[in-house]
Order: sequence, then C-alpha cells, then structure tokens
Amino acid sequence: MAVARDRKPYVRNVYLRGNPKHQATSVYVTGEVVTVLRFQQPCDPARTKLLGWEGRFEPVECAGKRVLVEPLQDLKPEDGFLLLVTLADGKELPFTVTAIAQNKEWEWPDQQVNVFLDPESPAALRKQLDDTRARERRLEEANERHWRENTTDHALARLLKKGDMKLTQLRVRRRWFFKEEGMDLDATFLSGKGKAAVLVQVTNRDPAKAWSLAEARLRTTRPGEKAPILFGEARPFALQKDWGELAPGASGTLAIVVDKSAFTSQEGPCDLTVELYRHDGLLVGHVVLDRRLVR
Repeated sequence: MAVARDRKPYVRNVYLRGNPKHQATSVYVTGEVVTVLRFQQPCDPARTKLLGWEGRFEPVECAGKRVLVEPLQDLKPEDGFLLLVTLADGKELPFTVTAIAQNKEWEWPDQQVNVFLDPESPAALRKQLDDTRARERRLEEANERHWRENTTDHALARLLKKGDMKLTQLRVRRRWFFKEEGMDLDATFLSGKGKAAVLVQVTNRDPAKAWSLAEARLRTTRPGEKAPILFGEARPFALQKDWGELAPGASGTLAIVVDKSAFTSQEGPCDLTVELYRHDGLLVGHVVLDRRLVR
C-alpha cells in the first residue's frame, strides 16, 4: 500500500540573525487557511501591516504575540506580499507572504511559524534540537524508501512514468477513459512477462482548487464487487508519479506495476482493484486489473 504519511500541523521555526530588517523571510500560505506567526514578545497592531492585501487577504490580525494571515484564495509562487511586523519594542521584521512552488512536493504551506530573534536563547536552542532530530528522521525515512523502491517493479514504474514504454517488455492491451467530479482519468492497461501495469493520466478539471493524491490501494476483488473494496486482501504494488500537486487544468502521470503473484489470494486466482484517494480522503476513481493480463 502506498499511503501518504499522516500529517501533523506543519510548524516551522525561523531563526533571525544579525539585522532582520535587511532580509525578508518567506512565509508559505494556502487559500482559506490561517497561518500563524508566533513571536517571543507582543506585536504592535497599529504598526503591523500587509501591503496590497485588499481583495486577496482577510485583514491581518495581531493577537498578543501572534500575527494571523489568511489569503482568500490560493496564491501563485510568483506572488509575493510584504508583511511588516512591528514588535512592542519597536523592532520591525519583514516577511514575504507567498506560495510553495509546485515542484517542491516535499514541502507544505506553513500553519505556524515560530520566529526567534535570539538563536542562543534556551527556547530557540530547544527548537533547533527538535529540528535536527526531525531532519535525521526524514533522512532515515528517505533512505528506507530508497531501498524499498529499489525493485524491478519500481524500475518498470519509473520507465512508464517517464514515457519510456519501449524500454520495457510491457505492451498495451486496452484503454479506458472516464470522468469523475472535477477530474479526468485516462487509464492504459499493459501486460508483459509475469507483470501487469496501469498507466493513468490524471487531469484536474477543478477551476480553482489543486489536486493531490493521498493514497492508492490495491486489493483483491471478487466478481461483481464494487469499490470501495472493504474486505479484499491488500496486495503489494509499485507506484510512481511525476507530480506532487496538480494545479487547476494541469495533468500528471501515475504508473502502477503489479507482479503476477499478487493475482492470487487465499481463495485462489483473483482480480485486483486499484483505488485512488485524493488529499481529503475521498475515493475519486478506481480501475480493475483483470487476472488475464498476466496469463
């Protein structure tokens, strides 16, 4: 099963050294979601302002040591708005409010940004230690994922994702095009020696919202059974995709490769169903892999 890791609130720590007025720290936001900037001392509401916010943001609010920013809709990475925060002692801190670049699928918009003006303070040092431990965990997970995906099936999925079908022994058997709410799916079924695959072209038809994949499931399927498959056996598969988040109107490719052994359950030979779940957990599409693909 390929599953997105459960997301905790994304809290980022920022350590400002030297004269913070000489540099603007980026704050990454998303539409209709409040991002909180948290400081070590109260802010001055009268001298805290976001330039050019009218029609794009809710009014910026200061609440003690916190500044709240909420865009009315998603921003583009090239958008940048200057947020000037003034602390109670008169110190001015500039920030650039913007959006995550689409190709940085490993990053998330900020939900809270903790700002430290003294990196050597006990609170800042504790946060730096937490950051170091978090980086080590991410490196360990990336290393584990690298070895887990160092298989023949993942290599085939990577070739399919890049459009290098001619470099594989897989051949197209049939295609299936269907529409779901806000998206189009164009599925190409392939088979080869002991392998079956499905190549899915996903197009986001939502005029305003981005689309991302939270989870893909592969389960054994009885004849006539319909998705979601609740009681089928989970089967292993290789998944590769060339996108992290699809902007409105954008398309991306998803490749899934399944070994012949996956088409056998405790009850004998079986078909398999691939289920695709979007970022909010909604099942948005499914395709059935017929066991005859690996005959």
